[in-house]
Formats: sequence, structure tokens, C-alpha cells
Amino acid sequence: MKYIFVTGGVVSSLGKGLAAASIGTLLEARGLKVLMQKFDPYLNVDPGTMSPYQHGEVYVLDDGAETDLDLGHYERFTSGVLSHMNNLTSGQVFDSVIKKERRGDYLGKTVQFIPHVTDEIQERIRTVTERNPDVDVLITEIGGTVGDMEGLLFLEALRQWALEAGKENVCFIHVTLLPLIRAAGEIKTKPTQQSVAKLREIGIQPDIIICRTEHDLDEDNRRKIAMFCNVEKKNVVAFRDVDHSIYECPLDLRRDKIDRLVVDKIGLGHTPSPALEEWEKYCERVIHPTHSTTIAVVGKYIELQDAYKSIYESLIHAGAHHDTGVKIARIDAEDLEDEGGMKLLDGVDGVLVPGGFGDRGTEGKINAAKYAREKQIPYFGICLGMQIATIEFARNACGLEGANSTEFDKATPHPVICLQEEQKGVEDMGATMRLGANESILLAGTRASDLYGGVEKISERHRHRYEFNSDYQDRIQDAGMVISSVSAKEGLVEIVEIPDHPFYIGAQFHPEFQSKPNHPHPLFAGFVDAALKRAQSRSENAESGMGI
Repeated sequence: MKYIFVTGGVVSSLGKGLAAASIGTLLEARGLKVLMQKFDPYLNVDPGTMSPYQHGEVYVLDDGAETDLDLGHYERFTSGVLSHMNNLTSGQVFDSVIKKERRGDYLGKTVQFIPHVTDEIQERIRTVTERNPDVDVLITEIGGTVGDMEGLLFLEALRQWALEAGKENVCFIHVTLLPLIRAAGEIKTKPTQQSVAKLREIGIQPDIIICRTEHDLDEDNRRKIAMFCNVEKKNVVAFRDVDHSIYECPLDLRRDKIDRLVVDKIGLGHTPSPALEEWEKYCERVIHPTHSTTIAVVGKYIELQDAYKSIYESLIHAGAHHDTGVKIARIDAEDLEDEGGMKLLDGVDGVLVPGGFGDRGTEGKINAAKYAREKQIPYFGICLGMQIATIEFARNACGLEGANSTEFDKATPHPVICLQEEQKGVEDMGATMRLGANESILLAGTRASDLYGGVEKISERHRHRYEFNSDYQDRIQDAGMVISSVSAKEGLVEIVEIPDHPFYIGAQFHPEFQSKPNHPHPLFAGFVDAALKRAQSRSENAESGMGI
């Protein structure tokens, strides 16, 4: 196996994850089998207990691992199937080392950062290598910034690994920033020089330097970076700000032939040039769509782009599938609780309520679900959004006054959403929810079944503690809401829908975690299609003077 390690310098949020994922895209387009992973230096065991304000969304894998959102980029940009083995944190490393010490595995030795902690990090690389003998290239992104104290042990482990694997099988890529000083009209290379110098102090010489820049990298600056950072000039690559979509990133990096530089370094130069025709067609549909529609995303972390990252990307995938640009109206759920707040939904063609925890903004989300149901606006509820749709329907269509979830109101007279039986008595917060892929049965004749192509079973990823209360199943169905999918093992409600509506579906799972650029998730594809039809109908009626 060949190894690529991606580090970052100068500042955080440079796009290391996108750079790594883009390299994965290009290598797969050359016919190589790629697997990706992320090493995060923070002490949390995983991001599952972290606020979205701290870390963005939690991305859930098939095996139930709660991981960094960059793994979402990895799965969307490549075909590799990821597991808990592909996300390692300092918390996991230290937890394992301490457990081994308590068991006596170190045979009385003094346990030290080197070699015991660094050995533990290398053991993860070794295990992933052994479990994936068919993989050609393992790409590992190192979180944080070079020079951070918490990342030093990971970098030391990689330095040692490069010696063990053989330098001809390892490529170090350093992503750095080239700031533009507008007052002087100059791009400055000094931060890059100092960042690489810090990396070299640790004992790692980068093979390729990726420079984040607002503009093209001129030859003078390329030559200066090469000289001071001890790399060949051709190995200084520009990573420009893309104009429209993150899916342009592989095409941008391809301009400097980064895939050729990488395969030459690790001895895979015999592979053909990347076949990017389908990727280019996808980008063209995203950048220059024929149609457009507006979808409101109603949430509580709406001001934070990364909180609903996979949902936004899934809407883009579905839009491209229908040659449609999806304009996203981000609406804070609390604003819909105020009098007159529903005006914020005027003019939208669809309403999406994503997952979440806690009662802040809940009534605003319920108002949004009611508005969409009564105004015949396409509605898509995901996880909490499905529960919100159930609560709203119970209150206003079934006449169950005060219906609620016991998450928000433990004394509710009608707990239409309640704590799962298996969750009762659970005290720890981390990794204790219903997590990961679970099989569900689709009921024939429903819209959900049609969207999935008539298959009998589906597998979707979950992350929740509360569920549809089966005691209310008959009353809710009698009022017109249909249960169209239940879990194969427990019979838990997975999908609800309203048949006599342009599109009204709530899914207890997270379909956004299985959507890809050229393979949109069927529920997202159906939702965007319904929103597009509403947009077109509104346009036609506006032209005729009728309006909607």
C-alpha cells in the first residue's frame, strides 16, 4: 500500500479535507482504489458530544461511528466505504494506551509518549492496511495546524511510519496559506516558509506544497517557495478559491497536475490520466443549471454553515440530478415563533427541517411544518424533522391538544414521540444513541416505496434517542398520515408521509449521509423534484396573473 499524509499550516479551515478528498477523486479517476481517514488531535473520543458551534455536523458512518464532518467529504468525493477505523482522535489513542497499561500489556515498563503513544497511532495505520489489502492508496488527513502542541505526537508517529514503510511509498503534502496583503498588492510567502520550517523541525520534509490562494500563483512566488521550502518548483501547487462549488476543487488541483506529482512520488506513475468526464458534467450542471427553486432550511444552528453541511450538499446533488439550481433560504426556527414570522416562508418552494437536539426553536419548526402542510408546500423532515411533522399532525389534524415529544415536555398529555425503550436508563452521552445503518421495510404503494424504486428493504444511517410512539399509530393513520416504512427488526416507525400532498415526508434516519454527487439520495431527489414543480407552477401562474 502507498500512503499520502496531508498536513496543514499557518491557519485552520484552509480546506485540508477538501484537498485530501480532491486528491482521492483524481486518483480514483486514474483507476486506483483509494481509502481515506482523518486523525484528529483533540481529546474527545469522537465529536458525538460536541456542539455544532464547536465542530460542525457529526457525520455518522454505517457502523455507527460518530465522526468528523471531513469524512463526509471523503465519502462524497470517493467510493471508499469508511468505518470507525477511519477516524482516530487523541482521546481514542490515550484511552487505548491507559487500558493497556491497566491490563499490564506493557509488562511493567514506564509508559511514555514515545514509543507507546506514537506506536498506538501507527497501529491504526497498520490495522487499516491489513484490513484493506485491495486498497492501492491510503490518504490520511491530520487535523489541526502544524506547530500545535496537541498534534506533535501524530506528526512524530508519521515521521517514524515513513521510515518503516519506505520513503518511496510515502508522500507528505502540506496545505498552507498565501495571504494577499491588499494595501501592498502582494501575495506573501513568509507564512508558508515558516510553516514548512516548523514541519521540518519535527523531521518531516513535505514532498508537495498546496498553497491556498485567492489568485493564480505566479512563477516568482512559486520559485521562492520552492527554494526556501526545499521542494521542486513543479511541486508547489496552487489551490485557488473556486467560484461556484466545492466540486470544482479536483478540477482546480488538476490544473497543476497534482495527481501526476503524487503518483510519480509513490511509484504509481504508470496509471492513466484521470477520466473526469462525468465529474465535469456534474460540475457543469451545478454551475449552469437550467432551472431553479428555493428551499427553506429551518434549523437552530442556521448561522453556522457546517452544522447542516451534508444536507446542503445533498440538496445540491439532487438539484444537479434535475438540472436545477437550489437556492437555500436559511431560516432560524426561533424567528418562526414570533408573530408574523411565517412571512419568512413566503416565496419558498419547499421546507426542510433537519435533525437536532433540545427544545430551542421547536415551536417554530412545528409552525413551519403546519404551514407547509396547509399551504401544500413540499415538506421534508429529517430525524427531528420527522418527529416535528408527527407532533404537528397530532395536534392539528388529530385534535390531540398538547401533543409533544417527551424530550421537550415530559408531562405532555400525548407523548406521540417518546424515548426508545432501549434508551431508558442510559446515562452516558457519548455513542449511546441508536447509531449507524439499520434495515427498514418499505410498504408497497407508498410514495417512499416509489421513490426508492419499489425495493422491499433499505438500509439507512440513524442518530437518535426518541421515536414515534406506536400507541398513537392508529389514531394518526386514521387522520391521514401514512406510515410507509418500519425497521426490519424492531418495527420502529422510519418514514411517515401524507399521500394527498405534493410532497410531505418525514424520515427518522439521516438520508443526507448517503448522497453523492452523481447519485443523489432518492428522498432528496423526490423532494427537489416536487419543489421544482411548485416553482414552475408559481412561475406559470405569475405569468398568467393567477399567483399561488
